Order: sequence, then structure tokens, then C-alpha cells
Amino acid sequence: GAILSTNLKLRNDRLPYASQRRPDDPGVAVYFTYRDQQMAFACDRWDLIQDNIHSIGKTIEALRGIERWGASDMMARAFSGFTALPSPEQVQSETWRDVLQMGNRLPHETDEDVLNMAERHYKLLRSDYHPDKGGNPDMFRKVNEAIKQARKELK
Repeated sequence: GAILSTNLKLRNDRLPYASQRRPDDPGVAVYFTYRDQQMAFACDRWDLIQDNIHSIGKTIEALRGIERWGASDMMARAFSGFTALPSPEQVQSETWRDVLQMGNRLPHETDEDVLNMAERHYKLLRSDYHPDKGGNPDMFRKVNEAIKQARKELK
């Protein structure tokens, strides 16, 4: 019951067209059920679709070996370990520069230059995201927090 997903176009007999050009995205995903739970393996490390399929195949082969060799509780722990990772919303990976859309700092810019630019970006974004003007309240809070961080770092 596994499903293999790629960007290849398939004929009616479910085989890929021989004459199609190589897709820009060689990523591959395999969806399956393991112990009544939906699972997926994805790989886009390699440049060719067949190499990514091969990589997933080797991963599945290794996991089957783990189960076959008597350490199957490791399989359950491996899969359940991923659920313990924090969601993207829980991880604050954006810096104030990201939120204020500042880009990379140029070597000749002083802290004062960067702060002035941050203040200008802040005013524009604050206006765009203001809840009283129909904006996004979460982004409004992020922008306000970002300028506080910028002021603290650059003053």
C-alpha cells in the first residue's frame, strides 16, 4: 500500500513517459502505513530521481534489518522521536532582520545606518499589519518585537 510520489508525468499504464525532460525538482516521497500510523520518507539530496528512490530504498532496507535483527523497539522510538520535535511555530528562527525585511548588512554600514533603515521598515510594516487597518495581529506583534530587538542590539 505504499505510494511513491515524484514530479514525473505518467502514462495510463502508470509508467513514466520516456521522452519527457528531467524535472527541475528530483525530490521523491514514499507514503505508507506503519503500525496503523501514516508515515513518509522523502529525499531530495541527489540530482536524479532514481538516485533519490534508491536512497529511500536503502533506508527502508536498513530499517527492516533493524526489525529483523531484534531491535524493533528502536524503530518505534525512531518514528516517535520525530513527533517530539517542536513545531515551526514553536521555534523562533526568524531574527529581527528577517521580520523587518532588512537583508544582509553591508560592510560600510554603521549601526546608526542600520537602525535608521530598521526604523523606516518598521513604520511601513507596522502600518501594513496594524489590526485596526485590517492587518495581521500576529505579524503586527512580531514587527513590534523585532524593532525592540533591533534597538537593543544597535544602540
